[in-house]
Amino acid sequence: MLVTTDPRTATTADTGLAETTTAEVAALTQLAVSALPALEPLEARALLLDAMAAATLARRDELVDVAERETGLTRARLEGEVGRSAFQFSLFAQAVREGSFIEAMIDHAAETPLGPGPDVRRMLVPLGPVAVFGSSNFPFAFSVLGGDTASAIAAGCPVIVKAHGSHLLTSSLSFEVLRDAAREVGAPDGTFGIVYGQRAGVDLVKAPAVSAVGFTGSLGAANALRAAIDERDEPIPFFGELSSINPLVISAGAARARGEQVAQGLFTSFTGSAGQLCTKPGIAFVPTGADGQAIVDSIVALTVDASAQVLLNDRISSSFEQISGRLRAAGGSEIARATGTSDGFAVAPTVLEVAAPELGAELAEECFGPMLVIARYDSVDEVEAALWRIPRSLTTTIHLEDDERSIVEQLEPVTRATSGRVVFNGFPTGVRVTWAQQHGGPWPATNSQHTSVGVTAVRRFLRPVAWQNAPEWALPAALRDDATGIPRRIDGVLTLPAS
Repeated sequence: MLVTTDPRTATTADTGLAETTTAEVAALTQLAVSALPALEPLEARALLLDAMAAATLARRDELVDVAERETGLTRARLEGEVGRSAFQFSLFAQAVREGSFIEAMIDHAAETPLGPGPDVRRMLVPLGPVAVFGSSNFPFAFSVLGGDTASAIAAGCPVIVKAHGSHLLTSSLSFEVLRDAAREVGAPDGTFGIVYGQRAGVDLVKAPAVSAVGFTGSLGAANALRAAIDERDEPIPFFGELSSINPLVISAGAARARGEQVAQGLFTSFTGSAGQLCTKPGIAFVPTGADGQAIVDSIVALTVDASAQVLLNDRISSSFEQISGRLRAAGGSEIARATGTSDGFAVAPTVLEVAAPELGAELAEECFGPMLVIARYDSVDEVEAALWRIPRSLTTTIHLEDDERSIVEQLEPVTRATSGRVVFNGFPTGVRVTWAQQHGGPWPATNSQHTSVGVTAVRRFLRPVAWQNAPEWALPAALRDDATGIPRRIDGVLTLPAS
């Protein structure tokens, strides 16, 4: 039997769940294939997503109760995350009904400068069953009830989730929510599946019926799964969100004008959820001089007064201590460490300091947990050079004043090249779920050009197909001449549905 652990006390208990066998994985993936036709109509997907949102909210308290025991995260954080999951389902339902994401295009047969042209019609279609690997730090929004599940269903793809070992009971209950939602709208049982155990995860990505993988987690685990995919006869896409340091730059003007406010926000950002957020700022560039020192002093004071923070599991707790030791050995000077103690998998929030010219990849290793490296700089040139040296990230943040536009002009090439989202005068933790969001960045932040948050996350699980000189009856509904209700590009002209 598999066990669950309360990270607040390090106590374990049986879950009553067993590892999924190879044969069971194969059966689940074949069942998912059989569910594909039921997800073909756009309205069927939208109705299912609406039902998923309603079912999630209906069991919010039950979900939070279980997750609180398995993750040590606060109730307020978990309640917000359940709400975010439900919102994601509803947003994707709206996007599916709007229909532009399938990119329906029609070029009627016509004479062209190159001679007679055939009738060609194109749209995006589902890849097939998607394997989703949930993350440890988001038991809802990036797990069974997460954005990968939402975007795959929106794309018309059945989903098989690999339950995360850190929150097995939460995963199991979340799957019940999805199963009940599917039954509510008459979707087949193969629409959703779940597997348990590390071996089952490997079997899942090797299963011939699986067409894509959505993954959020460590670089090491991602590499293991990618190696398993390489053993397949037919390769499939692996969309991974992996490792990110998320540098944050504070200008001299911002330090002078609102240093205390920036310091408080930065402390909250790198310690929020015990620093276990993929968008946590791991490096902060702070100017030398009195104004910058005041920011450092404020962060030090806040850190020393902080309590120890509980991490999600023993592996993350051990990794925090190991990586923080490597950062010190690489030249990071410890300037603050919380003094409080706690039971379970708890660690002390810590701040290291280094001169920006000495900052390299060794000091830019992601440390999952409440750890911050402060890099002191004399000139923006030092910041620019350091940003080119350190690993690429999901985000780069810049705090500056309106009369410091030259800083943006100087850093724009490096911020665009090395991150997927540039934040101004804010903090990268907290990712809005919307059409315009980009949650992804250059390697090693992700291995994909696509976002994993927001509506365009659906693009990962779609592929283009064109029909040439097809009879009307052989075309998908969205490509027939009499189709209505979604935007289409017809003979090069974007045509919107009548309002």
